[in-house]
Amino acid sequence: MGVKPTYIKSIGSKLIKKYPDEFGADFEENKKHVYEHTDIKSTVIRNRVTGYITNKLKHKKVR
Repeated sequence: MGVKPTYIKSIGSKLIKKYPDEFGADFEENKKHVYEHTDIKSTVIRNRVTGYITNKLKHKKVR
């Protein structure tokens, strides 16, 4: 789809490291957790972070 900005990747990676058991391959569940653990006001940015986390964890389980 395109290149993700580094701030999306850094926020997503930090959340995965800090809360490894809370995130999985389900976008809707991850969206709730990102909302709980961050103070990102923009829905677009929050969804992009959630999408990055979901995509990363889906590919991680396949490999």
